[in-house]
Amino acid sequence: MSLVSHLEELGRPLVEEQLGHPTVAGIARGDLGEAVFRSWLEQDYLFLLDYVRVFSRLAWQAPDTHLGDLVDLAHATFHDELELHRSLSSEFGADLEGAKKGPACAAYTSFLLESAASYAEGLAALYPCMWGYSALGVRLAENPPAEPRYRRWIDTYADPGFAALTRRCAQMIDESGADPSRAEHLFLQGMRHEIAFWDVPL
Repeated sequence: MSLVSHLEELGRPLVEEQLGHPTVAGIARGDLGEAVFRSWLEQDYLFLLDYVRVFSRLAWQAPDTHLGDLVDLAHATFHDELELHRSLSSEFGADLEGAKKGPACAAYTSFLLESAASYAEGLAALYPCMWGYSALGVRLAENPPAEPRYRRWIDTYADPGFAALTRRCAQMIDESGADPSRAEHLFLQGMRHEIAFWDVPL
């Protein structure tokens, strides 16, 4: 079993836990309160700005064979994911530019930026976000809500293009020479941050 296959096996119960979280369940039904999603949008916007910085820090350390992949991941995050947040912000009245990080966002981004000081460890730490959202998107798309704004969010993460980026990240982890025990520790820590992020500050 590859390292990434092992990590994903460990992470599946934590994806199930996220699917049962009230915020995710509300998105799935299409009836999540607008104030909750507005706050989540603001926090995730701030998170993604630092996520781009994480990819950029790793790109600086990357072997030539991975450099283009990390540049592509940073580009897709900045232009595709953040554009989704910008487009939804007006529909939910979110103040992306005036938002301040809540405790969960600050803790998660600090963890990722610190982990990115090491190339292999940084990849393992960031993988829960990519893989977790891809897994959530696929599951939620099986029975999408009628509410178009939440369906648009789901469609973004269920998109095959996003799954392809996730697979590229997985390949880089398997090729990085990461210490399996450290990768497992950081991956599970990242998954716990993912769960905590759904506790939206209001």
